[in-house]
Amino acid sequence: MSAATAIAALRPTEPFPLPSDLSLARRLNLLLSFSRADLSVSPVDEWQLKSALLAFLRNPPLSLSLLQDSDLSFSRLPDLQKRRRDDPVASGVLYVRDLSFLNRKGNEEAEEMTREQEEEKYLQWRSSLVEKLAGIELNLKGVMYQMSVEIPASDDFKAMNKSWEDFYASELFSSRNPVRKIAKRPDTILVRGVPSRWFAETRISSKASTLVTHTIFSALGKIRTLNISNDDELGASKDETNKGLISGLNCKVWVQFESYDDFHNAMKALCGRSLEKEGSRLKVDYEVTWDNEGFFRNAQYEPAQTKLEERDAPVHGRKKHYTSRIESDHRKRFRD
Repeated sequence: MSAATAIAALRPTEPFPLPSDLSLARRLNLLLSFSRADLSVSPVDEWQLKSALLAFLRNPPLSLSLLQDSDLSFSRLPDLQKRRRDDPVASGVLYVRDLSFLNRKGNEEAEEMTREQEEEKYLQWRSSLVEKLAGIELNLKGVMYQMSVEIPASDDFKAMNKSWEDFYASELFSSRNPVRKIAKRPDTILVRGVPSRWFAETRISSKASTLVTHTIFSALGKIRTLNISNDDELGASKDETNKGLISGLNCKVWVQFESYDDFHNAMKALCGRSLEKEGSRLKVDYEVTWDNEGFFRNAQYEPAQTKLEERDAPVHGRKKHYTSRIESDHRKRFRD
């Protein structure tokens, strides 16, 4: 079965198998933001806020009873003394990983649904959940908090699809030469925040291997080229207080596919899923987006430094001077 056929038949609740004992599991990711709904200036109690929200999510009408404590996280925002009254005081991330209810019709026995019906049911449920959570107020011992909810861009495939269509449409109409207008489409994805050791050669190195990475992403489509680098910036941006971050734990991967169809299928398979490995409890919630900066195109046309330029390159702030052998012999005779 080809990659395109496998992705086309993929259901929202089904994991997508990858080489190296990896798989892509569907989950819902929501970004939460909390602001004060009263005039209180008391500090934020993260534990109380998390306990109150978990109780609300697990009980009717939402009834997310299988929600784990680790699937909800909070962090206080810095500089609370300098913020405006409407600014958020805390942020959070919610993951809903159990989506088994999507392949059932109502409260009846398990009944097979088509892939399209299951996908439509998931989108309707996601929209309904966002509407129910947006704007709710939590009362924590007399302190009122109002919550806002947002779906991250890397989890909304339709919004991402529209973003690259609008991007290339604007490029097409802004071209100065109307004769040479050619419609372009993206072909490169960027995946950030994946563990380097999961893409490394077993018992050889803990660094991501190009061969292993190519084998894994080939399950999503035919690859033209790829690039791997460390992704220390992502961990630092998520936790600014973590200054002891070990370099090389995570990596980011640019993958350029042979065709737009392969790119489209890969984005659809990666969007809204987490990376899991057989035998590990770790669930990696990576970030995926499309490359609108032309990473491989810029690397291809970057001017290479010639040997002459390398010879004349500045050394320690000053230009290094080379003298030929003939010129050196002439100066020696003149001194004598």
